[in-house]
Amino acid sequence: MKLLLDILQGLGLSQAAGIRPFLPALVAGGAARADVLIDFEGGPFAFMEDPWWLAGLAALALGALIIRNEIARQPPLTAAFQGLAMGMGALLFCAVLSGDGYTWWPGIPAGLAGAWLSMTAIQDLFDRAGSRLDEQARAHLPIYGEAIAVVLAALSVVAPPVALVSAGFFAWLIIGGRRRRAEKHAGLRVLR
Repeated sequence: MKLLLDILQGLGLSQAAGIRPFLPALVAGGAARADVLIDFEGGPFAFMEDPWWLAGLAALALGALIIRNEIARQPPLTAAFQGLAMGMGALLFCAVLSGDGYTWWPGIPAGLAGAWLSMTAIQDLFDRAGSRLDEQARAHLPIYGEAIAVVLAALSVVAPPVALVSAGFFAWLIIGGRRRRAEKHAGLRVLR
């Protein structure tokens, strides 16, 4: 039962990191430092609850918020940020497994998959929403992403089964977005 809860906790945290990488890791590390339903001590990922790591994550989160518009405008920065998000998802999943003494390496593919799922769904959602918003409102979408990521990370720590709900929701967003694009393109083909 503990392994199942750890898997769900890792899945939820990796999904949160897929949305925005730094604040979910800060939430998980802070909870682990306070020993609130999660603990990284005793494993190779114990550094994730050290003060220097948490301070670094806070600085990176602040920096990412400051340059959020620049990240969105430059494809290489966007790709680097997405890579960081997927890496952080894998790292969080591995840390959760290792914290309770389980083999940590299966957390790599599972964390990458969880982060990819949420990243793809939220990016598609924000792209569709952003196309309907003015420039000023569109600039605030990353802040909403941070809020969603923090809430999902906190819920994943205290109520791990929420990861199943969020995974289903993200899958639904991806399928719905692809279906809408297919219908739109089908309508354009009919007009020719």
